[in-house]
Amino acid sequence: MSQPHVVITGANRGIGFEFAKQYAKKGYKVTAVCRNNSKQLTELDVDIIEGVDVTKASDLLRLKETLADKKVDILINNAGLLHKDVLGELDAGTIRAQFEVNALAPLRVTEALLDNLSKGSKIALITSRMGSIADNGSGSRYGYRMSKAALNAAGKSLSIDLKDKGIAVAILHPGFVQTDMVNHAGDIPAETAAERLMQRIDELSMESTGEFYHSNGDPLPW
Repeated sequence: MSQPHVVITGANRGIGFEFAKQYAKKGYKVTAVCRNNSKQLTELDVDIIEGVDVTKASDLLRLKETLADKKVDILINNAGLLHKDVLGELDAGTIRAQFEVNALAPLRVTEALLDNLSKGSKIALITSRMGSIADNGSGSRYGYRMSKAALNAAGKSLSIDLKDKGIAVAILHPGFVQTDMVNHAGDIPAETAAERLMQRIDELSMESTGEFYHSNGDPLPW
């Protein structure tokens, strides 16, 4: 049996780095994609494709060309961006930037690597429960919430469009994770979040494709 191949965006730190580290430890061939490399990432036994801005068409073309005809068993769209966006102080530029990174980029990365995916491949979108409209009890964070809701919608459509090809899509909330994005104010470390997310990806099937889950296994409302 050939070594399974996982491709991870935003792999230089946080949850992305933990994905790379833990999948490598499990014997996967890991391709770690990042804009800026990190010392900790270079110390892992993984292939690194750095200098990739997931919002740029030219960088996505380079990613596609670098992976060429390599089969991808798991594609993890993990790269993300968070700004505060408080009403009365809204900045259209930061909201637009979050849409580019959080919603458009995962869709564009997935489309760029469609030829690398085949029956049995899995796509994981690392989203947020902040993209849930039903679950919103605190308001604010306009760009992040809107962009993650858009990502969730894209994930549902992907699950439908790729069903006939036997490619399953997971829409996953990692939890409140102690990463740079939230100044390490989370409830769980990135290591635990990655472990849980990997379990959800492992459990993903064509029966559960397109569903929205917390990393702890709980289904989340749209």
